[in-house]
Amino acid sequence: MSKTVTVKTAEGKTYQFVDNGSPMQGGMKDVYFSPDKSYVVAFFRDKQDFNSKERLKNIVIKYRKSIFENIGGEYWKDLFCWPYDIVEHNGQTGIIVPVYQKQFFFQQGYNLAAGNFASIKGKEKEGKWFASPQFRSKQFKLHLDKSELGDWGKYIAVCIKISRAVKRMHAAGLAHSDLSYKNVLIDPVTGKAAIIDIDGLVVPGKFPPDVIGTPDFIAPEVMATKYLPKTDPNRKLPNIQTDRHALAVMIYMYLLYRHPLRGGKIHDTDPQKDEELGMGSKALFVEHPTDKSNRPKLNQVKPTHLPWADVAKIPYTVAGPYLKTLFDKAFIDGLHNPAIRPTADEWEQALIKTVDLMQPCQNPNCEQKWFVFDNSTKPCCPFCGTQYRGQLPVLNLYYSPKPGNFRPENHRLMVYSGQNIYQWHSNRKVFPNERLTAEQTKPVADFHFHNGKWILINRKLTSMKDVMEDKEIPIGQSVDITDGKKILLSKEEGGRLVIVQLVNN
Repeated sequence: MSKTVTVKTAEGKTYQFVDNGSPMQGGMKDVYFSPDKSYVVAFFRDKQDFNSKERLKNIVIKYRKSIFENIGGEYWKDLFCWPYDIVEHNGQTGIIVPVYQKQFFFQQGYNLAAGNFASIKGKEKEGKWFASPQFRSKQFKLHLDKSELGDWGKYIAVCIKISRAVKRMHAAGLAHSDLSYKNVLIDPVTGKAAIIDIDGLVVPGKFPPDVIGTPDFIAPEVMATKYLPKTDPNRKLPNIQTDRHALAVMIYMYLLYRHPLRGGKIHDTDPQKDEELGMGSKALFVEHPTDKSNRPKLNQVKPTHLPWADVAKIPYTVAGPYLKTLFDKAFIDGLHNPAIRPTADEWEQALIKTVDLMQPCQNPNCEQKWFVFDNSTKPCCPFCGTQYRGQLPVLNLYYSPKPGNFRPENHRLMVYSGQNIYQWHSNRKVFPNERLTAEQTKPVADFHFHNGKWILINRKLTSMKDVMEDKEIPIGQSVDITDGKKILLSKEEGGRLVIVQLVNN
């Protein structure tokens, strides 16, 4: 029989939870819902020592306030499930944590046609469901319903949210220590994500980690030294640099549905030693350009893991040039050199620039729906093989370091009907991050294919100009998009010039 229990904080504030005798169980905590299900009370099963309690106080009070109670703090409430109070009850320490937002629970779960299996409807959308290829393969009995899977564009959005949250955490001097698809909830339908299990955060130099991480995401240097005593100076423990490795792995897996280090190379006949070497001191990128010894062996790959396990069919270069550069930095240059791994900020910027290279697939049955333009004259969706047909405008962005002198930015914007231009495209001093105002999130111009030609309609730009014809383009008016056309989007400081390149197919 259920009963409602009242607990108090050290300051005397009260919270309630419903005890039905069988709490939800996490790795280290027993979890109970509040009567109105707006929060949970999560009790640590093990007694928390003084140091552990001090860590919790810092996380719940000091760091929570620094992130959520300053200017822009409201933004982060959607990206973290951050504990906001501590209680004691019957000798146990508990934390008060907000309940996950509704989009992070399965609406459907498994495909109903898959058979009468245990339902996951209503369960949390841990990232592991979406990073594994078998859960999207119709050959796998327990594949997820199509309505849960989202599309490739939404996974890019998910990765942006995760990168942004990790960036904020690291800016506060904190490391997660167990960043993985187990501790990140995602919703590929809306493109949202939230980092959970915040109570184990590492405060470098003050509160060391309790765990070394989750398999698949443990950095090679941590795996290689995990048997050394924690006091040994050669022992590597989770920190911001190991978070960077985990973030790179997560992004790779969400976009390519395979692990960047789990290939076909065998290091030892003992499975445990092989795992320690392959994910530790001998870790090797499965798509290393010169050392191909860890390529997946397709005759050993499960059919439900194809085509994603085939790195020749879907190489990591399908993610585009900006992400390819960072994957190289993470899994080649920085795999065994933690100091040069890409930062969360670098991932965020590369992902946002990748959004500008994306093109909707013309195949209505393509499961991924979007792909990254590969800078070729015959663009083709790498996921379904559909070649783009028609005229494809590409905008090359230029900036002005001094009046009248424009330089290329290595930044392109792909055009499709309905595609928008935002302030961060028209002015390089505006960046699409958490600091954007509501006004800055509104489109300032948009593209349309109309009467057999491409046009750009000015919606909000006050100084848009057709440079070729030396003609102002007032708000509400349009300009034809033709090959070589030069359009000044803004005369303001930081304003950009775009030059049109037409790809014909």
